Amino acid sequence: MKIYILDAFHPAGVDHAAQHAEVIRWDDSRAKNWHEDADGLMVRGKKITADDMTRAKKLRVISKQGVGIDNIDLEAAKARGIAVCRTPGVNSEAVAEMALSLGLSVVRRVSEFDRMTRAGTRVQRADFLGYESWQKTVGIVGMGNIGTLVARKWRGAFDANLIGYDPYVPASRWSEMPHQRAASLEEMLPQVDILSLHLPLTPESRNMIDAARLALMKPTAIVVNTSRGGIVNEAALYQAISSGKLFGAGFDVFEIEPPTSDHPLMSLPTFVGTPHAAAGTIETQARSSMLAASQLIEALSGGQPLGLVA
Repeated sequence: MKIYILDAFHPAGVDHAAQHAEVIRWDDSRAKNWHEDADGLMVRGKKITADDMTRAKKLRVISKQGVGIDNIDLEAAKARGIAVCRTPGVNSEAVAEMALSLGLSVVRRVSEFDRMTRAGTRVQRADFLGYESWQKTVGIVGMGNIGTLVARKWRGAFDANLIGYDPYVPASRWSEMPHQRAASLEEMLPQVDILSLHLPLTPESRNMIDAARLALMKPTAIVVNTSRGGIVNEAALYQAISSGKLFGAGFDVFEIEPPTSDHPLMSLPTFVGTPHAAAGTIETQARSSMLAASQLIEALSGGQPLGLVA
């Protein structure tokens, strides 16, 4: 068997895959010709299109490191009988920590102060007041693994009032945690001080947070997105923040990645951006690399890995 690893992976997964098959790494000149004889693929952000799958006659399994699989054409995979796996749950803690970090950085203006301090700017602190998080209202859209961890962190650290919105989970979700369950975004948004997004990018969720919904939020509120770019309309967000209708935002994901230095949001002092790095911890990369490799081997051997999605 031949396994092509098309993105940089932690050595744990690379070494594990190499124990079971011939491995061609992303930095090998042969990697660009993977269509010719790949039995399996390991990917992170590499796009795998319907055309790729048509050309790859031997391809049987694609293993994706991470939860989001919008870079893989699932319909084409199903049509060709190609199994697709992902690594759910492995990066939940790291992403939840990043969501909290972004939120705190915005409300306490950490990045803004850092830039000013590095530039030697004299800061009149009274002109740059932030907001405390103690007992504020945090709205969580998406009550899955990551959303749940984020809710627990805000509740545990800041005694936050929680509002959850997720039409796809049962009413019993979060039964152990004090919270309010919103029936709609329109019900949730006017109440929240911090809106934290934890859902996949789908046709339904694309531009879910648009100008009309941003207009429902408090002018002191912020938006945190560590899920996928495209869920928030970036042009509408820029207008809301720049016009003073929203305090700020913290994003780890963008509609086009990486965002350019002249992206309008990057010009806003109360916007904090990171380069899709929420899962970027040493612990997460080792675990997810290993799981991506082990699931690929299991699927190639005819098994049914837990992360199988197609």
